[in-house]
Amino acid sequence: QVQLVESGGGLVQAGDSLRLSCAASGRPFSTYIMGWFRQAPGKEREFVAAIRRKGITTEYSDSVKGRFFISRDDARNTVYLEMINLKPDDTADYYCAAKEERVGAIYDYWGQGTQVTVSS
Repeated sequence: QVQLVESGGGLVQAGDSLRLSCAASGRPFSTYIMGWFRQAPGKEREFVAAIRRKGITTEYSDSVKGRFFISRDDARNTVYLEMINLKPDDTADYYCAAKEERVGAIYDYWGQGTQVTVSS
């Protein structure tokens, strides 16, 4: 089992930056694809970013590309989401997730979320 705990959310103004963290434990962290998702009020959960083992590749949704940056520190069993130039539309609960790096894998493990609120 993998346990994930997000932190770093808060209330900021448009244009500000935040760094979210996701601490993982329970199973080998380095072998998992790690992802960030978000759910805005009244919206469905959406994909934000993902990173493969050892940071081989990264992936971002179009809405955050160029503003959000995912990274991982396997020594600390932690994945990060650097967010710059935040917009009010970025307001959401942000969730960290993990999945095995294999064909057909799904995100089986989720954190409880951290709230990001961006005022205009």
